[in-house]
Amino acid sequence: MMKSLVARNSMDSTALRKLFDQVRAGKVPPDEAVARLRHLPFEDLGFAKVDHHRRIRTGMPEVIFSKGKTAQQVAQIFKRLAAQGGNVLATKADLGQFRAVKKLVRKAQYREHARAIVLQQDSAIYGKGVIVIVSAGTSDIPVAEEALVTAEIMGNRVEHLYDVGVAGLHRLLANRRTIDDARVVIVCAGMEGALPSVVGGLVRVPVIAVPTSVGYGASFDGLAALLGMLNSCASSVSVVNIDNGFGAGYVASMINRL
Repeated sequence: MMKSLVARNSMDSTALRKLFDQVRAGKVPPDEAVARLRHLPFEDLGFAKVDHHRRIRTGMPEVIFSKGKTAQQVAQIFKRLAAQGGNVLATKADLGQFRAVKKLVRKAQYREHARAIVLQQDSAIYGKGVIVIVSAGTSDIPVAEEALVTAEIMGNRVEHLYDVGVAGLHRLLANRRTIDDARVVIVCAGMEGALPSVVGGLVRVPVIAVPTSVGYGASFDGLAALLGMLNSCASSVSVVNIDNGFGAGYVASMINRL
């Protein structure tokens, strides 16, 4: 009974209420409930303190930033999060880290373009609308894919439009209906970073701009795009950090749940 509850709901506020109700009704022994709650609010692995409480506080589980961690560290954190029964996401991950995770969590998958390790145990849709992810060029797709994977694993319907930058604006306008139907739009662009301003002038929903490190020397690894987006003339545009597709997907998910 306890394991099935965890698998369906993970440890969010709804699952907690159900657990308390089952204890009150005598269906779950108190010792069993205590065992489940023992690692809240976090589990100390020595090298990491895994925040199992985050989903209760914010509605979203903790996400693993893999860069700088060893393969075994990523695998151990991933395993502990997976045991909670919810979806798990590890960003900026390489194949070595994925292989280590796969040994411990057989159902984990690697999304190569996004450089993300994912485990989907909860397929419910929590977002109220569609998040549309737009990339200016093909070279921007890896960052756009990170945003896409993040939005999907957090329970959203997602559509994408790739290679529709301002150098050929007709490509974007040919998909006007798709962006018009969005509840949130994420725009990933390098070079001069102009595309979010264009999209912001076309839609009536929030636009999250993601500068990418794509471009020639004077793009300064995305700094030019970042400054261009921060100076956007479209009032609906907000900006996250360079190459931060995850941050854009996360914020878009929060907006889409409102």
